[in-house]
Amino acid sequence: MQKVQGTNSQRSPHYLKLNNGITVILGENPAADLISGRIFLKNAGGLWEPREKTGLFHLLTTVITKGTDNLSSVEIAEAVESIGAILGANATADYLVIGVKTVSSDFQEMLALVGEILRVPIFPEAEVALEKKLIRQSIRSQQEQPLNIAFNQLRAAMYEEHPYGTSILGKEETVKNLTREDLQSYHQNYFRPDNLIISLSGVLNIDQAVSWVEKTFGDWPIPDDYLIIPTLPNLEVCPCEKFTFQETQQSIVMLGYLTAGVHSPDYPVLKLLSTYLGSGLSSRLSIELREKQGLAYEVSAIYPTHLNPSQFVVYMGTAAHNTSIAIEQLRQETERLSCQELTPKELQSTKNKLLGQYALSKQTNSEIANLYGRYETLGLGIEFDWKFKNQINQVTSKMIQTVSNKYLLSSYISVVGPNTVVSNN
Repeated sequence: MQKVQGTNSQRSPHYLKLNNGITVILGENPAADLISGRIFLKNAGGLWEPREKTGLFHLLTTVITKGTDNLSSVEIAEAVESIGAILGANATADYLVIGVKTVSSDFQEMLALVGEILRVPIFPEAEVALEKKLIRQSIRSQQEQPLNIAFNQLRAAMYEEHPYGTSILGKEETVKNLTREDLQSYHQNYFRPDNLIISLSGVLNIDQAVSWVEKTFGDWPIPDDYLIIPTLPNLEVCPCEKFTFQETQQSIVMLGYLTAGVHSPDYPVLKLLSTYLGSGLSSRLSIELREKQGLAYEVSAIYPTHLNPSQFVVYMGTAAHNTSIAIEQLRQETERLSCQELTPKELQSTKNKLLGQYALSKQTNSEIANLYGRYETLGLGIEFDWKFKNQINQVTSKMIQTVSNKYLLSSYISVVGPNTVVSNN
């Protein structure tokens, strides 16, 4: 077992590797008598799904807690609820995560339950059929929501055949064709100790926590075969405009820019840019387009953290007759950053906002366990916690202008609105 103590602060987590390849991160946080865990599969999620099986990992997370070799779905639910614990699973484009939270005295029991769920799920046929039905209903429901329609339309245009181009829920037709055998096959291939990162935070005795993990997972052998790494298509910027007709009095307008993933040196700059443009009522877009011009009832910017090239998106909800000017104003506000530097006051204010939001995002044990586990899963290492803050503080107005020139001049456009708006554009 390899063991390393975090070095940047007194509360840095402990980091170790078990002999079977499992990475363990342990954070001490005595604020409340609770322990939260996040168990990540780093090579899993949407990136590892072929197009004909999109939605598979999401389906897997909905049924993995519905029965094991030794426990029924009801018995698992009773074991969790009888002690007031929380247990859930979630799939993303870049990884899969199982979360657990309990009072510290019950955590060993819950960890053992999670170990059984991870290692010997049975995916009952009836549960698979039920969850497939519910997921397809969710997909249909999203297809009725203008914001989701606009985002899915934009995402598909930007990523085309790349897995990021499809919702983690999958598509109705692919989910319909998924089988219990698919789930069993993917479980066998991807649920393995050398693909696992266990991140715990709370009232921990480190030696005791290590013994719990080793008792639950230490005898899990590494399979002889290698993980299959997916071959992903190259992405090129090919701006286009997409419109969807809906009988509404309002329009959703989105502009998307293909940008860098989390390992790029441009990542912290793009995070600052999204905060400056669209984070909260004090953001540039909110002040200029909502307060001053009265164009938007909703306006924001997002820049998701992804392993592969991400997307920088600005969007607005506006009255249908303002659609054309909304497109132009969103483009103007975003692309002006390539020729106009932020003032020292704007830059420092944005840094303060972003770092303040970052600090507030890791107050609970669940947030702390998720943060360190996610950083390790994305290949950044737990030290990225302090590196990120340093990177943000080192960003200059000139760097922002350079990155804006690099990414924010070729926009994809997605609009959902009335037919008159679609035809006029």
